[in-house]
Amino acid sequence: MKRSVLFLILACLVGQNRVYSQTLENTVSQREERPYKIGILGSNFIKFNTDEMIDMVSRLNIHYLSVKEKHLPFESTNEQIVEFHQKLAGNGIIANSVGLFYLNKQEEIDRVFDYAKRVGVDLIVGVPQYELLPYVEQKVREYNIKFAIHVHGGDVPMFPNAVDVIAHIKDLDTRIGVCLDMGHEMRGGSNPAESLRKYKERILDIQLKDVTAADKTGRSCVIGQGVLHIPDFVKMLTEVGYAGTCSFELEENRKDPLPGLAESKGYFEAVEDMLTHKF
Repeated sequence: MKRSVLFLILACLVGQNRVYSQTLENTVSQREERPYKIGILGSNFIKFNTDEMIDMVSRLNIHYLSVKEKHLPFESTNEQIVEFHQKLAGNGIIANSVGLFYLNKQEEIDRVFDYAKRVGVDLIVGVPQYELLPYVEQKVREYNIKFAIHVHGGDVPMFPNAVDVIAHIKDLDTRIGVCLDMGHEMRGGSNPAESLRKYKERILDIQLKDVTAADKTGRSCVIGQGVLHIPDFVKMLTEVGYAGTCSFELEENRKDPLPGLAESKGYFEAVEDMLTHKF
């Protein structure tokens, strides 16, 4: 995919400088002009304990977290859940979803809905077997918790892209929707920006990442170093008025995720600034 060399240089330099210069003194607000929230996946920190995860999210100046059971186990007591939220709040972080869960049985679906209710979030991100979708719908109605089906780019048999998700949920409760992983959407043969435009009414969650190729061979990489055209996607977020969360993910270095996540966030915010003529 061709891009302006000057655009890439400016985005990288301005974006990286912005992220590495941020301090906890300015962690109190999202940019007012964004219709969407910026978040992060707890799975980025799967190699780290809860306190280490919270510290890194805080250093990234990100305020919304998708909780992974690694950091808040299913069997957590109510007291432990309260303590977890208190630790997050002390660092300006809010838990607003849980996942990702691969769901093969009704009992597993029961477990994650009960978990989401106890954690106090209104969104689950998961990948159920196709035949379990009616049961997911039943639980969505029972709990009034939304369920976003994660696209997987063909890595698993179910839900390679948003087209496939929509085909299977179009007649189900609208609280069942798409988790648009922009990298996997590209790997699954679809343009993420175009998918966002087409299915904006059913996209409940977005995961931000880049990939090295526009097919199944593509691997996760730092945003701005892959094949996605990030400016097109950022423009579409505003054009469709997406009001959910966009969460950063980077799979390439789970042992040392902070530098790559910081670079991804910096690049993304530099694109936002250039599109709104902030420098």
